Formats: sequence, C-alpha cells, structure tokens
Amino acid sequence: MRSELPTSKPVKLPTRHGISPSCVWLPRELHSTLLDFLSTRFHEIPRMTWIARLEQGLVLNQQGTPFQIDSPYIADQHIYYYRNIENEERIPFEETILYQDEHLLVADKPHFLPVIPSGKYVQETLLTRLKNKLGIDDLAPIHRIDRETAGLVLFSINPRTRDAYQTLFRERTIHKTYEAIAPLNRNLTLPMTYQSRMVKGEPFFRMKEVEGELNSETRLDILERYGNFAKYQLSPITGKQHQLRVHLAALGIPIVYDPFYPELTEWKEDHDKPLQLLAKQVRFTDPITGKNHSFTSERKLLDVESIAADFAHPQQTAETNLRKDIL
Repeated sequence: MRSELPTSKPVKLPTRHGISPSCVWLPRELHSTLLDFLSTRFHEIPRMTWIARLEQGLVLNQQGTPFQIDSPYIADQHIYYYRNIENEERIPFEETILYQDEHLLVADKPHFLPVIPSGKYVQETLLTRLKNKLGIDDLAPIHRIDRETAGLVLFSINPRTRDAYQTLFRERTIHKTYEAIAPLNRNLTLPMTYQSRMVKGEPFFRMKEVEGELNSETRLDILERYGNFAKYQLSPITGKQHQLRVHLAALGIPIVYDPFYPELTEWKEDHDKPLQLLAKQVRFTDPITGKNHSFTSERKLLDVESIAADFAHPQQTAETNLRKDIL
C-alpha cells in the first residue's frame, strides 16, 4: 500500500535511555498496516511487542512523529524504532574510562559485556552504559571486540573527527596487543606470524578457515608458561571477526574457556571462567592532536599456574575431557 510521502526534512532522533533508534526501510510490498509489516518482517518478535512499542510511541517516522497501531503501510520511507527488553539480565561487572578528550574516549571493558546493543542485550552494553553515564549521544565505537573478550575499546565523541580515527584501523597504523592463555604447543617456534583466509562459518556467528587468498594475519610470542599452559602475546595485523580465536585454534592452542573454537560446545556461561583473551594495549599517533598515545588495560587474565592446576584436577567432567584432548 502506498500514499504520498511526507515532504518535510528528516530530523535527527534523540537517544532514549542511551539507545539510538534502529532504522528500517519500507519496501514496495502489500501490507494493510505498519503493524502487519513489522510483525511479518521481524517474525521472531511477538506481535504484542510491536503493539506495545506503538502504544508507547517507540515507532516513529522520519520527522519523529509516532505511528499508531492502525497506521497504514506507506512504502519507500525509513521508519525508526527504539528497542527495549523487559527484565534484561544485569551483567555484574563494571567498565572503566581510561582516557577522554573532546574527540576520543578509551574504555576498559570487562568480560561478558557486549560493546553495542545486540540480541538480548540493549541496556547492558558498553556503549549504552557510557551514553547513560556521560550523556554523550554522539558516542560511537571506532572498533569492536567480542562480548567474551575483555580490554580496550576506543570510542569517537565528535562525529566531525570520527573518520580520522577510523582511518587508523583502515590503514593499519594503530598497533594492538592482546594477551591470551592457551595450551602450550612445544612444536611451535615462537615468535611467529600466522596467516590464513577466513570466511563466515556455521552457525552464522562463527568463522572458519578456507583455501584461497590470505586475508588475516597475527603475530604471536610467548610471555610465560607453566606446565602444559602458556600466556601468549598476540598482535593482530588484520582485524577479522574472531581472528585471534580462530588462529590459535588452528595452531592447536585454542584459547582457554572458548565455547566457539575449535568446536562449538554446549557451554553454560560461568562468570568465574571467562574467555582468556584480553585486549591489553593500543598505540597510535592521534590524527587530530598529533600526540603519541599508548593505553594499557588495567584488567588481568587468570593466573597461568591456577589454570594449569584447574585442568589437572582429577574430576573428569565433560569440560575437562574436552580440554585435555587439545594438550
């Protein structure tokens, strides 16, 4: 169903409780009402949820005017909606801010906290927490790390200078260092550089290695060892999703407490056993001020000796057997 579109200029919609609105394009399809379209397009979301959002004024047009439950479907326009999740699970770990100026913010993220809203996490994300804490609606991550990973995340404060910082990552002029705890492979000669071709795997959130042109590169060295485990220093040259996790698994040293690699496991989240991967340090020349920056995470991985002792425990659970298979 189509009718004349509004001619007034779109407005920038504000954040709501730290959440920016999501945007969706209305294609030329046959729907009686906007509610019918939303219920069909987002079939995993109950129709009653969309009714509630419409009743609360959380679905708006390009001018910021809320739609009604019986609003007709008008194609060829963008609409916006605010996500909210009832009884969202609280993540019991706090982020810290290591640096802030008028252009840049550096946060130190705990394990288990997503960087941006996704899935069942909306308020309990690093971005939303920082927006609510600081009142900076234009705050945006310059890069991301996995929810399971702890450590440094850089944010842009000023949209006018954002691309200058994003260029650091595009042109690989920023130096990132990670730490990870994984099994000790005595057949590896370190330091070394590992390269592979990575593509999307199955399920959709996993990555895999395939033959073909190389598109991922990681430099590895060893920091300390104890028994059959070691702490590694990792320097990703490229920034593929799950790159460090995939590369270490391919080398026969999957990161401790990784539920995705080398195989997807049925793993109940345990806050006492986070993925042993930490975004430890970033170094770069500030493209705006020219200042040489070096930031180091204040967070720590578990002690290598304690991990070695944990996996040497005589109780043979399925988890323990899985880990021993990789030694």
